[in-house]
This record gives sequence, C-alpha cells and structure tokens, in this order.
Amino acid sequence: ALSAVGAGAAGSDAAPRCAPTRADALGPFYEPGAPVRSRVGTGYVLSGRVLTTGCRAIARARIEFWLVNPRGEYDDAHRATVIARRDGRYRFVSNRPPGYEGRPPHIHVRVTARGFRTLVTQHYPRGSRTSATFNLVLVRR
Repeated sequence: ALSAVGAGAAGSDAAPRCAPTRADALGPFYEPGAPVRSRVGTGYVLSGRVLTTGCRAIARARIEFWLVNPRGEYDDAHRATVIARRDGRYRFVSNRPPGYEGRPPHIHVRVTARGFRTLVTQHYPRGSRTSATFNLVLVRR
C-alpha cells in the first residue's frame, strides 16, 4: 500500500514541506511583556498551529498579538501572549480591527520558540469574516 507521503509524482520521496510564514513589519507599537491571555475582545477568532517547515507541531511556542481597539488606537487592553498547546494549536479572540491611517485591518504577530528564528508577521482579516485560520511556520536556527 502507498502512503500519502511520496504518493505524488514519480520518484517523489520528499518529506512533507510547509512554506515558512512570510515576515512582515514589526511596526512602531510593539511592546514586550504582554499578559498571557487568549482574549482581548469579541467578534474575531484567529486560530491555527505553530509548525516547523517539515510540518511538525512546535509545542509551547510563545505567540504575542497586538492590534488596535475598535476606535483604531493601540492600547494595553489589546495586547496578549498566547502559549501554543503541545500539538502546536493556538486560539486568539479579539475585536475585528479597523483600518487606520491608510492601513488595512491587521493583527500583529510575533512568535518565539526555542531553536527557531523569531517570526514577526501580520494577519490581515478578509472581507467581513469573523474568523480565520493562520498557521505560523517557523524556520530552525
């Protein structure tokens, strides 16, 4: 019986590959030390997994989130640190951030995990959706 891995193109024995998450600007409003919490509002749910480029879960990764409040201002009430579960899963609940000063709605994300490069990126909510899956793929040091 064939396994799912390598069952594609003839001679393909490659291990699963997850593309690294694209880096994006840190921005001027990052502040370290956000409290550990998974909710800073209501109306938008961002969830996913923290993975290696080999598509394996990274347990206990530290994910920092910051976004504007419904008035379009950054404040401490809209900063959080979420610790990924053993299977790499995370869930973060917030308000749906509005756009401001010509920027589209976005949520800043900074991920750290032992043995991996720090990832700084942003998630951009699409349309009027109230949730999204955003997997965070880290590169080994």
